[in-house]
Amino acid sequence: MTPQLTSSVDTARLAAEVEGLVDRAEPEGVYRDTREMRTGFLLLGLLLSSPPTPRPKKDVR
Repeated sequence: MTPQLTSSVDTARLAAEVEGLVDRAEPEGVYRDTREMRTGFLLLGLLLSSPPTPRPKKDVR
């Protein structure tokens, strides 16, 4: 025989728990301004696109 796939769960309690998770307020933390992020990405892009430092030439004898 196949086992019963439904269970008796308190749907009101479960629905309240899900709503609490969905509607949860933002946690306290550091929020960054988009201008700060744009400046940081621009700086990172400039650093990544700059040419590598020259290496000393090997002395061939």
